[in-house]
Amino acid sequence: VQLVESGGGLVQPGGSLRLSCAASGFTIRSYGLRWFRQAPGKDRELVASVRGVGDYTTYADSVKGRFTISRDNSKNTVFLQMNGLKPEDTAVYFCNAWGIYFENRGDDYWGQGTQVTVSS
Repeated sequence: VQLVESGGGLVQPGGSLRLSCAASGFTIRSYGLRWFRQAPGKDRELVASVRGVGDYTTYADSVKGRFTISRDNSKNTVFLQMNGLKPEDTAVYFCNAWGIYFENRGDDYWGQGTQVTVSS
């Protein structure tokens, strides 16, 4: 089981990045998917989540209207489109998959993280 993030980097304020998280060893359609971030000296923060057949999404207030979480089940990959980036978005971004059905309850998988730095 593995989650591998990519797409991080250095971007100027107001710019955009698209993070990807490729899953292997399990099928993401049976899992809820989340993006977290952790800035230096701060707690890990839930940024966005998607779950269920209808792809119900939630977002932290700080990213609403700027970030979009989505999934491509055919590619077994979850994405985070980040627009209008601000310096306060600088953090390591982690993807997470958690079991949402009886048969996979207790499953909780994490990626290694990808650095996003917003600076001029």
